[in-house]
Amino acid sequence: MPKPLLPVIDEVVATVLSQHTSDVNSERAFARLKERFPTWEQVADAPAEHVAEAIRCGGIADQKARRIQQILTAIEEREGRIDLGRLHDLKDAAAETYLESLPGVGPKTAACVLLFAMGRAAFPVDTHVHRVAIRLGWIPANTTADKAHRLLAPRVPPDIRYDLHIAMITHGRTFCRAQRPRCDACVLRDLCAYGSAAPNVRSAAGKTGRPGQRPG
Repeated sequence: MPKPLLPVIDEVVATVLSQHTSDVNSERAFARLKERFPTWEQVADAPAEHVAEAIRCGGIADQKARRIQQILTAIEEREGRIDLGRLHDLKDAAAETYLESLPGVGPKTAACVLLFAMGRAAFPVDTHVHRVAIRLGWIPANTTADKAHRLLAPRVPPDIRYDLHIAMITHGRTFCRAQRPRCDACVLRDLCAYGSAAPNVRSAAGKTGRPGQRPG
């Protein structure tokens, strides 16, 4: 099921809030932030501790509050207001470059905004996509998340990027889990060197590596 379509700036903030926490907690933090501060200008101008308190349920609230305010301030300085609607008029590469130029916005956050808020054919690599891709052998075990984004996105046909992203997240949460993956019930086991390995070999590979390799 497609995610609800958010304005570009809302998706930027929502993606920052999603880092290192569950969907339930990040969605709750976003809702509380919007309830406490009805406009992004109010978020930008509020004391950082008040913003942190509003998003406390999303984890690492102090760090995320600072990052969100830095992003909002940068947007206001560039655009004259806190709005990113004009990114819809930019081509994919230009929009991606703009997003990644914002404080603390990396390839994953930029790709999420492009895909979910702008309907572009981006391919975000979150922790689940990263883990599943390594275990399937699509990328080397020591590949960083940022490098994984650069390697995977061009290889995935544009018309399946949204669906594959969602499918890999679902698979990573339900079967290809970081701890105690359910390899015995995985439909991809015959295609996966990690899952096909004997349990003792798989254990030696670490949480995300392939058999015989150290995790990256």
